Amino acid sequence: MHELITQILGYTRGVWRYRWWILGLAWLVSVVGWTVVAKMPDQYSASARVFVDTQTILGPLLKGLAVRGNEEQQLLMMTQTLMSRPNLEKVMRMTDLDLRAKTDGEKDKIIDGLKRDISLKSTRRVNLYTIDYPNSDPELAKLVVKSLLTIFVESNLGESRKEQDSAQRFLEQQIADYEMRLVEAEERRKQFKQKNLAFLPGEGGGYYARLRETQAQLKQAELELKIQQDRLKVLDEQIANESETIARAEGSDPVAPTALESRISGLESRLDDLLLKYTERHPDVLALKATLKTLKKQQEAEGSSESARNAARIGNPVYQQIKVLHSEVEADIAARQVLVTEYGERIKQLEAAVDKVLHVETEEAQLNRDYNLLKEKHQDLLARLESAKLGQDVETKAESVRFKIIDPPVVPSKPSGPNRTLLSTLVVLAGLGVGVALAFLFSQIRPTFDSRQILNDVTNLPVLGSVSMIWTKEQVRMRQRRHIAFLFGLLALVTMYAGVMMIHMLEIGAPDLLRRALAVVGI
Repeated sequence: MHELITQILGYTRGVWRYRWWILGLAWLVSVVGWTVVAKMPDQYSASARVFVDTQTILGPLLKGLAVRGNEEQQLLMMTQTLMSRPNLEKVMRMTDLDLRAKTDGEKDKIIDGLKRDISLKSTRRVNLYTIDYPNSDPELAKLVVKSLLTIFVESNLGESRKEQDSAQRFLEQQIADYEMRLVEAEERRKQFKQKNLAFLPGEGGGYYARLRETQAQLKQAELELKIQQDRLKVLDEQIANESETIARAEGSDPVAPTALESRISGLESRLDDLLLKYTERHPDVLALKATLKTLKKQQEAEGSSESARNAARIGNPVYQQIKVLHSEVEADIAARQVLVTEYGERIKQLEAAVDKVLHVETEEAQLNRDYNLLKEKHQDLLARLESAKLGQDVETKAESVRFKIIDPPVVPSKPSGPNRTLLSTLVVLAGLGVGVALAFLFSQIRPTFDSRQILNDVTNLPVLGSVSMIWTKEQVRMRQRRHIAFLFGLLALVTMYAGVMMIHMLEIGAPDLLRRALAVVGI
């Protein structure tokens, strides 16, 4: 520690020997530096503060009804792109700075200067933004800040509208595309139904409903056939036990038309009525024809004629009634058998078409699923388009994002820079620092021995003694005068520094006053 202190004291004594260099350089650097600082043009800083309100009452009211952009994200993007080259070129045009640029290089230089000097600060919690720009021309500083403020506000609103327009155009294109696809899907369904009409469900149900209905009709027809067959057996027994003829009474009237003939006539009339309503293949028509055929065969077999009716014996009426019933039952059985056969054929046809039906149902389900999906998407796109239009109306008419200018840009009356007080102080410190550095360099180039210990350390030789300098009175007076002159020079430097600082701090026309003072001394 003692050696370190000794070394520091040695360096200090070495620098002190060149103190006049320190003072001279301090004066030179200070005067030149103060001159440069004084000649620096005044900078006038114009600023503006704007508050962006994104938390409006419309947000909760329109939630779920209108499509709205992320105002916070959009605002953050605009603050980050405000200093982009396109925006700075707009500022140049709005402030006529582009007229100063004759070449592309000059234009780039102006843009770089704007980007370097413009300041945009924000308080994220409250969305309060401050735009600041310094320039030697106060009017230009105000105009630049005003232009930036205009771009900042209009860009946010314009960007939101662009996004809304782009979203609407996209939705309209998608809607048109889905409408075309819906028309194509409807046409495919139409052609499919026309091609497979017999296998598709109608008002009476689908394939399985028709199959179940036909099976039920077959069971019903078989049951009724069984009933009629049982009745026929009973009638056969009655016919076997009844006599065909009985003796005719004296003077009895001719026999009237038999019941069989009346029955045939009634059935023919009924057949005519059915043919007016149904086709030849209708089950009721087929059954009635079969009944008529049976009755006519029976009539031919009986061969009832006028002579037979007038014979001595006449037909037994009971027998004849039983025979008529027997014929009717036989005819009904024939009709039932036709129905059973018809229903059986229908069931076979339906069962044979089961694979085709399954294929048709699968294809129909796929077509319906595709159509319903397209229709659902189309309806969803229509709803989104309406929401987008409502959101655009909110953006353009209701001001979902409001800009409130807290402090508008004004022409500054006082310069905001440069900070001549700080710069003047730095100039003095720089002068002293340069002088000390140069003095230290000289002390190292031309070293001296200030003590026996240093001499011993350097030469590694024993020092036997030292002789002190004896100053004469004249030399003492000369040393004192040099010390006084040094102190006077240092005091003058300090006084000059104090005067410069006072001029700058009191702002009493600092540049002009200092320029005149420097002109007096010929600088």
